Amino acid sequence: MKERYLDIMLKEYAASDMYPFHMPGHKRQPMDLGEGERLDITEIHGFDNLHHAQGILREAQERTARMARADASFYLVNGSTSGILSAVSAQTKRGGRILAARNCHKAVYHSIFLQELKARYLYPMSTEFGIQGSISPEEVEKKLEEYPDAETVLITSPTYDGVVSDIRAISRAVHARDKVLIVDGAHGAHFGFSKGFPQAALEMGADIVIESLHKTLPSFTQTAVLHIKGERVNTEELRRYLGIFQTSSPSYLFMAGMDRCSRVLEKQGGELFERFEERLDRFYDRAKNLKCLHVLDRAGEERDPGIYMRDRSKILISGSQAGISGQELMDILRRDYHLELEMASGHYATALTSICDTEEGFRRLIRGLEDLDGKLSSRSRVQRNHGVSDSRLYSPVRRRMELRDAALAEKETVRLADSAGMISGEFLYLYPPGIPFVVPGEEIPQELPEQILRLKRLGYDIQGPEDYTLEGIKVVL
Repeated sequence: MKERYLDIMLKEYAASDMYPFHMPGHKRQPMDLGEGERLDITEIHGFDNLHHAQGILREAQERTARMARADASFYLVNGSTSGILSAVSAQTKRGGRILAARNCHKAVYHSIFLQELKARYLYPMSTEFGIQGSISPEEVEKKLEEYPDAETVLITSPTYDGVVSDIRAISRAVHARDKVLIVDGAHGAHFGFSKGFPQAALEMGADIVIESLHKTLPSFTQTAVLHIKGERVNTEELRRYLGIFQTSSPSYLFMAGMDRCSRVLEKQGGELFERFEERLDRFYDRAKNLKCLHVLDRAGEERDPGIYMRDRSKILISGSQAGISGQELMDILRRDYHLELEMASGHYATALTSICDTEEGFRRLIRGLEDLDGKLSSRSRVQRNHGVSDSRLYSPVRRRMELRDAALAEKETVRLADSAGMISGEFLYLYPPGIPFVVPGEEIPQELPEQILRLKRLGYDIQGPEDYTLEGIKVVL
């Protein structure tokens, strides 16, 4: 087998005509930071220390906080994951209780494990389009009544699909009981800079918001920021855990990129977002004419009771009417049109866009969809159920043990096909987006093994078990 080298592959990909409708948000556009090696330093005189910021890094974080209207903002060089781990650890007691949205990132589950928390889940509403919907304020109220000892509520808004929850109403319910609301806003770092997008979660009443700058803004992969606002946040503990979960050798390239991102938004944000919205408007207007493919638009969102609001920069393209899965759609767009999308799930694929996407990029996407739509219209169509977006796949699961107890319990490996009814000792999730079908300690639903194996046959990336072949899964004895 021919040896492959990552640096050479990256250069070849950058030189190709493949267009990136995926992260990071800078879309491979120059960021004016020069050659990386020349700028890569450590904590030397005049350049401050992230974990004891008193100089230039303190100034940079304060600029970011002013822009976000936060009481304080903290740079995260280990991604939103480090922010989530730190926020949950700072706001819960070991062995305490947390209310968490079931569609949270796996980092939330890792924090539940590390803090030995008793987790109770808030399930998203179902939607007509077949994606995970918003967390309803009523669901939060109900769970807070049921579990008054919960210290913290954590939800994801927006989701990978751009679905936003009513943060204002949820924060009122949480604060009425003097609890803390943490919002994983990793996909919403661009909120609040334009009327064409939802307001930022921090402005809607959240106490802690974690945002991945790299997902939707011009910033390097792995860069994120944690914002805090209000008196409920345990800032001292938060700083302590940020020092635990982040590297002691933070990349100055990453931090310079974050600082530059703030400057770009401060000086050019209005112009960049205006142009971005115009491009999105033109795209969605033309997408209305597609016959076989379907793009979720504002009309569809507004009539869907499961969606409170949605971020339209996440373009969801369904191939179900044409009888093709999201994975097939994604593969066709890559192979025939050189368009690399972010993810595929069931009957749809997702193109992530940002202020850095070009006019040519949007033009290539809509032309590719129109061309493919014409080809699909001329052939006979067979309706197929691709399964992933079926709400049953993410429906409530019976809990038999707490997560940490199950993860540390004695286990044995059984065939996945024979595991129904047993207590899972591992996670099972489709990645992306990383929402678990089952969590350690939960009973494996009767229909799940068959669904998982079918998804594998369709080419989807199922992760969690140590057995990458998915032949076996560890269960609690």
